Amino acid sequence: MEAQARATSNEGMSAVPWLRPTSYWMPAHFVDSAWVTHGAFAAWLIDVLRPRDVVELGTHNGFSCFAFAEAAKRLGHPLTINALDSWEGDDHAGFYDDSIYQSVRSIASRDYPSSVELHRGYFSDTRPRFAAASVDLLHIDGRHGYEDAREDYEQWRDTVRDGGVILFHDIAERRDDFGVWRLWEEISEPGRVFAFEHGHGLGVLAVGDIRHEPLRALFEAETSVADRIRVDFERLGEMIAQVARIPHLEAEVASLHDVVDMLQTERARLSDVIVARDDAITAVHRSASWKVTKPLRAAGRMVRRGR
Repeated sequence: MEAQARATSNEGMSAVPWLRPTSYWMPAHFVDSAWVTHGAFAAWLIDVLRPRDVVELGTHNGFSCFAFAEAAKRLGHPLTINALDSWEGDDHAGFYDDSIYQSVRSIASRDYPSSVELHRGYFSDTRPRFAAASVDLLHIDGRHGYEDAREDYEQWRDTVRDGGVILFHDIAERRDDFGVWRLWEEISEPGRVFAFEHGHGLGVLAVGDIRHEPLRALFEAETSVADRIRVDFERLGEMIAQVARIPHLEAEVASLHDVVDMLQTERARLSDVIVARDDAITAVHRSASWKVTKPLRAAGRMVRRGR
């Protein structure tokens, strides 16, 4: 099944590198989140980057964390997602009780026990646990004031190894005291960044060498191509948002994923059966007995036509 997922992902690429099969995957878990319309890009990024280690600064309800984890699970790609949060809330996300953390922990332990690790506390307290150049994907989505975002970036950017990626959520929000947009403008460098404007904005920053061709195509896209990428992912994100508005959908989505996996397995089995049958027929046709009995088969056909 894992091999099939990889083959599907690689062989099913279209002419445009941002529209891979994974671009159309639906998340398995729908929770209230400002990140929901970036679910399609999350799956695409895991497919392209194939990160071993992910750090997320700010998990809240867990949508982005579970979108990353689900994509890796369906791809058969092993990774570790370190999800960091105080699970207390703040003046941007709002304050909440312990039920949010308990819900995230329940989903993580049930569906992603080998890939998601929760770290409850403040980012600065957890920082010493991570060595320099030990992370492939860093997602910064904590408190969104300028000073907060800059502190998170400066404290954690050296954890990302060469060839990795940093994501910044809320780069399009300029209301109140949101200031991620200021940090994004300061660190943006042509050919090394890509910005989505929908879903409150999502910034994508390359660290070191860009080693994956689809990522290079993303970062180096000309204006017209970049606009197409934004439109496509905004539409895909809106599809996810519409599905997320349907209540009690997680079980149905999980069931559909199971059906798809089952059909892919059955298709592979039938392909093997057809190959084996064709090989057997070819072997019979090449056998000495088949050649010796050729006149008898011809005579039989003549008798049947005479009747």
